[in-house]
This record gives sequence, C-alpha cells and structure tokens, in this order.
Amino acid sequence: MILREFHVKPYSGHLSYQKKLTIVKRLYYWPNLKSNVAEFVARCFECHLAKEMCKLRGGLLQPIAILEWKWEVILMDFIIRFPKIVRQHDFIMVITDMLTKFAHFIPINYTFLDSDVAQIFIRDVGRLHGGPNNIVLDMDAKLTSKFWKESFTALGTNFSFNTAYHS
Repeated sequence: MILREFHVKPYSGHLSYQKKLTIVKRLYYWPNLKSNVAEFVARCFECHLAKEMCKLRGGLLQPIAILEWKWEVILMDFIIRFPKIVRQHDFIMVITDMLTKFAHFIPINYTFLDSDVAQIFIRDVGRLHGGPNNIVLDMDAKLTSKFWKESFTALGTNFSFNTAYHS
C-alpha cells in the first residue's frame, strides 16, 4: 500500500526504481525494501506502456564505405536558435567533410526558403569543393524538402540519413 501511494500519486508519478527507492527510504524502512521496490516498479503495467514508446527498435547498422577522396561524402546539419547577430542570422548551417572532418559554418536565417539554403550551399561550398557524391542529413525540414532532393539528385548526389532517422 505504501509503494502504491508513492508510485501512482499525482505529484510523484511513475518514477524509476532508484528515484522511487530514494523517496520511500526518506520516510520508511523494512527488511527487503530494495527488492520490494524493484519488484513493484517492474510489475507496474503503466510504466511498461510508457517506456515501450521510448524503446523504438533501431534498424540494422549500415556503415559508410571507406572514402577515397575528400568532399566525396559530407554531413549537413543546423545549429539552431541563436540570438540574432548583426546581420540578423539565427541559424548556422554546418557542412562537414567525412574524410578530413573539415567544416564550413555558414550563418543563415530561419526564414530562408529551401531554395535560398541550396543557393548558399552552392555558393559557399559547391564552388570550393564541387558537388558531393553523397550527403548525410538529419531530418530538418529545410534539408528533406522535395526541392532540395530533386535539385541535388539532378546533379548526381545521393542522400543518406543519419542514425536518428530509422525509416
């Protein structure tokens, strides 16, 4: 009854074993307290339902092939939500070469369209290093748009998604 009170009360919620044990030990003690708390938390149906959503099964690992030339495969990502600087840029587009780990940090604005981001990419990276064979992306909307995929696929660039994308 004590464990149920501490586990399902509105102000305590369905806490993990260690947090639940710490709370109960402050006020109560009995023999086998640790094992009783562990068993109670393990048998809680609502905890299992909540935790199952967090345990998405990942796909098989697909390693990137050993690279032969620099700027053949690049990583693209955004660092977001900076305070606006003098030129009113609040995002930084990060483009990293997989072989040399050399990176370009390009300030952009949140309100830039997909076509603006592609033009900036071509202007700042494409003119220096040429078009990559493969771009590894995260799931940012600016990088997964139809315009971005169609325009770079026409140039012969393939797209891959990083491990955070399992579909």
